[in-house]
Amino acid sequence: MSGTYLGMPAFPEAARTAVRNPTLRGNLRHATHTIRDKRARAVAELDDWAALREAGKRIKDHTLRHLDRYLVQVEETVTAAGGTVHWATDAQEANTIVTRLVRETGEHEVVKVKSMATQEIGLNEALEAEGIHAYETDLAELIVQLGKDRPSHILVPAIHRNRGEIRDIFRSEMSEWGRPAPEGLTDTPAELAEAARLHLREKFLRAKVGVSGANFVVAETGTLVVVESEGNGRMCLTLPETLISVVGIEKIVPAWRDLEVFLQTLPRSSTAERMNPYTSMWTGTTDEDGPRTFHLVLLDNGRTDTLADEVGRQALRCIRCSACLNVCPVYERAGGHAYGSVYPGPIGAILSPQLRGTGSEIDASLPYASSLCGACYEVCPVAIDIPEVLVHLRERVVQGGPAVRQGNRVVLKPAKGHAAERAAMRAAQWAFTRPGALRAGQRLASRTRRLHPRTLPGPGRAWTGSRDLPEVPAEPFRDWWQRTHGGRDGAK
Repeated sequence: MSGTYLGMPAFPEAARTAVRNPTLRGNLRHATHTIRDKRARAVAELDDWAALREAGKRIKDHTLRHLDRYLVQVEETVTAAGGTVHWATDAQEANTIVTRLVRETGEHEVVKVKSMATQEIGLNEALEAEGIHAYETDLAELIVQLGKDRPSHILVPAIHRNRGEIRDIFRSEMSEWGRPAPEGLTDTPAELAEAARLHLREKFLRAKVGVSGANFVVAETGTLVVVESEGNGRMCLTLPETLISVVGIEKIVPAWRDLEVFLQTLPRSSTAERMNPYTSMWTGTTDEDGPRTFHLVLLDNGRTDTLADEVGRQALRCIRCSACLNVCPVYERAGGHAYGSVYPGPIGAILSPQLRGTGSEIDASLPYASSLCGACYEVCPVAIDIPEVLVHLRERVVQGGPAVRQGNRVVLKPAKGHAAERAAMRAAQWAFTRPGALRAGQRLASRTRRLHPRTLPGPGRAWTGSRDLPEVPAEPFRDWWQRTHGGRDGAK
């Protein structure tokens, strides 16, 4: 990836600041509870939701196992349909390709469909450095861009803003980017939406180049799919003369029929709709219909490294619905900015450390940004076992070990600050592999239990600061079992 947000601290420090912001917490609580309640009702309408979830998981797993074959097929079908395929190993290469393609058109501005992939590589900043202006057209992304802010949610990037804040941003910033906000603009949703519509309309009609991502790429036909709710995507995908789509290689599905599964699960899990108001599909180019030139940039940027991890690769199933964010108690309180990545919440806590590695302080902290409650796994429409991957990545942070980085097998060193944790795990391993020592330790703990403190000292102080230390029983289970013959003597 292009790196963490400049100046971002590790998650614990960033979260500590965020939870002290009552406005932020209020905005997040209201938004996440509203979205997840609506999602629950939408999902309950389908009797076969569990079967659809399993089908989505299997389709994604099959595709990832045979990704080499499907990538070649995508190149063949997109090229046959009149498009041009480009391969980008990392963020820098992807930005170089897109910048060159825009320059070749002679244009100095582009309109953009909401895209996590282009945020991941920092495309807007790369284009700006070359004198090319990129205009976000999704309402929430527009709010973020005008406010010189960062996205904090996968589906609703401006979820941390309330209506009053959005009104103030429109009033003060719109004029610098184009058409100013109407006089007397209030914070009613209809007026804010109309202000954005008027501001963007001139950009849609003027732009010659559009940039998008894609929710899915169908290998069988070379078709790209974008689902959205506002219509801005449809405008960006059809009006410009040149369309450039930057898509992660994990977005491929094998066949057209596979969309039947995901076009049911994605809208319900994201916007709580039965289907998205706008589902745009395009295959190459067609005379007198849509862009005359189409470029597909297939982005790796750490994905093949992630694919090499048998446990962590399931993160690549993600269809970016954001359901996991809306049920996560940690995200609800800390917000998306604390994760230091365009991928916040539970999925960001497992995806970012794999795409970027765990070498930085913030990436090493992300696997710990969870209570391991499992709510994220329960709502995931492709059954990503996020808690399993979190524990797996915690082990990697603490112990180090073999991994794949930039296509090379390496041995990672343990992250700093986990010496006590490593020592505790080694002691536990030693004890659990020696039954006699374990039994003696249990008996000693039981006989001295009245002397045990209620809180732990040193590094354990943080753990017992928010929970009770479990009380040691009067005798070990093994001793009780032997004394009562497994409870048959009636002893309690």
